[in-house]
Amino acid sequence: MATTKRSTLLSDGRELIYFDDSGSALPSDRKADLREAAERPAVAEMRLDSLTGDWISVAAARHNRAFLPPAHECPLCPTTEANLSEIPDNFDVAVFENKSPSFGPDLATVDDENYSVVPNLRLGERRASIGRCEVVVFSPQHLGSLADQSVERVRTIIDAWADRTAELSQLPGVRQVFPFENRGQEIGVTLHHPHGQIYSYPYVTPRTQKLLASIEAYGPSLFADTLAFEQAGERVLIQGDHFTAYVPFAGRWPIEIHLLPHRHVQNLAQLNEDERAELASTYSRLLKALDTVYDTPTPYISAWHQAPLVAGGANVRLQLQITSPRRAADKLKYLAGSESAMGAFIADFPPETTAAMLRGAIK
Repeated sequence: MATTKRSTLLSDGRELIYFDDSGSALPSDRKADLREAAERPAVAEMRLDSLTGDWISVAAARHNRAFLPPAHECPLCPTTEANLSEIPDNFDVAVFENKSPSFGPDLATVDDENYSVVPNLRLGERRASIGRCEVVVFSPQHLGSLADQSVERVRTIIDAWADRTAELSQLPGVRQVFPFENRGQEIGVTLHHPHGQIYSYPYVTPRTQKLLASIEAYGPSLFADTLAFEQAGERVLIQGDHFTAYVPFAGRWPIEIHLLPHRHVQNLAQLNEDERAELASTYSRLLKALDTVYDTPTPYISAWHQAPLVAGGANVRLQLQITSPRRAADKLKYLAGSESAMGAFIADFPPETTAAMLRGAIK
């Protein structure tokens, strides 16, 4: 049996989607959202930094979002009589539109690839922050992490990411879809409940713009050659039939893991059944390793880089990047002058040392 998808609407019109595990015992009918309808916030504004060409989204509505509420007030737990949450019934995995999005809820009226392109980087340029932001809730259990979930549940989450990538990529004005997870208060998490997010941007992000420039300079085989280079090195963590996980040659962070598919796919939606099955197992092993490197769980950012929906995007391969600022059991790496001001990273120790540490945790 496959993951089952069930879509409904919340009281304010936001979409809520249930993704049930294969063989789930949950009923097909789900309770309705009984909260009073509330107005959605106005779409945020993007302002252009003409010195860098970067867009900055000014999303004032996010200032009022929940901040580390107690368990009985968690907005991501299934609704109870005492807590009318964002999810009105029990679930395996749930995805819903963010109440206070950085992008959206408005979409483009015309799907213009040049919506965010400003000729000559004119000063004072503004755009509406069109797009969509979604929350992905990994479990109905308030405490725990994605590493605690079964491989079957991780597979459901991968299916949810793939489904949302396919759907969101079709929205007018969306140029890039980015699923990610922030884990740990040290990273800046504002809800304890295990969850991630998906941002659908109306532009190509700065990191991806640099990647496109690198592909243009090197050639379209950049990802294939990078994979072969890393597979031949001493930093490989897991190598399966369809994916290789490794610590990159030029890792920036104290803990940094990259994962590439052996087949050239642009996003999660293009993975076949065998690839998704292996990915669920491999991803679970990597996250469990992060929880066993030290005596306490390691904070991290898990980022799924997918091809942008622009010219040149076909040469971009799906890539997972997991990074952590933890450089010792009781120490974090802070981005100080060189990293924050200049974007010039200084690594604390060789990536080969990190790889050896992580291989021990995986075993």
